[in-house]
Amino acid sequence: MRDKVILVAGGAGGIGAETSARLAAEGARVVIADLSEEAARTKAEELAPGGGALGVGCDITDAGQCGRAAQAGVDRFGRLDGMVNCAGISKPHDSVSLPPEDWARMVDVQLNGAFYLAQACAQRMWDAGGAMVFITSTNAEAAFPRRAAYCAAKAGVAMLTKVLAVEWAGRGIRVNAVGPAYVATEMTQRNIAAGNVNEAQIKARIPLGRLARPGDVADAVSFLLGDQSSFITGHSLYVDGGWLAYGYF
Repeated sequence: MRDKVILVAGGAGGIGAETSARLAAEGARVVIADLSEEAARTKAEELAPGGGALGVGCDITDAGQCGRAAQAGVDRFGRLDGMVNCAGISKPHDSVSLPPEDWARMVDVQLNGAFYLAQACAQRMWDAGGAMVFITSTNAEAAFPRRAAYCAAKAGVAMLTKVLAVEWAGRGIRVNAVGPAYVATEMTQRNIAAGNVNEAQIKARIPLGRLARPGDVADAVSFLLGDQSSFITGHSLYVDGGWLAYGYF
């Protein structure tokens, strides 16, 4: 990661914050793009005091804001070498009564935003190449009740990963995804507190017996961005403790 310029969307909290910290520790110049510009700037200063990281506000559902965030990285550091999209929301709801606006919002954030961000970054990586990583989920493969919009959107991102990988390979841009099972983040804790997630049942369902840590995901992201994965593209790497492999009940 030494001196590579990486944009991390949703980089001020949860998986994104851990990923930003990991990349910065490995020598990358991190552009933290977050819905909260204040949080992004605070995290950037925390990781690299003196301007070694950049914090910018970005709503990834707005293609124009995605373009401005990517360009801000180029303007500050001279180029863009990679992108990680960690931005996302979770709002379980019964499908029979799911409001259309909730469906649209989920798809807008999880799928449309992923494309807008990738497109904006690719336009600035077109001549030199680079690497992109989407954060998907085991829900790209496994259906959960009350998560129709979330599962559909994440499955869409998994396919988007393959399409962009094939389409942009000739430009030297690799595109992969990391799909975690449940991760011990603030968002997961809110779902546990709201009764949407039974932590004991989830741990019992995961062969390795625990929730993923944000660092587990950051490890996979760092690998897929780096030179050690230079011949890997169009792949979804599931960081799930064996969730998808486990078919016994």
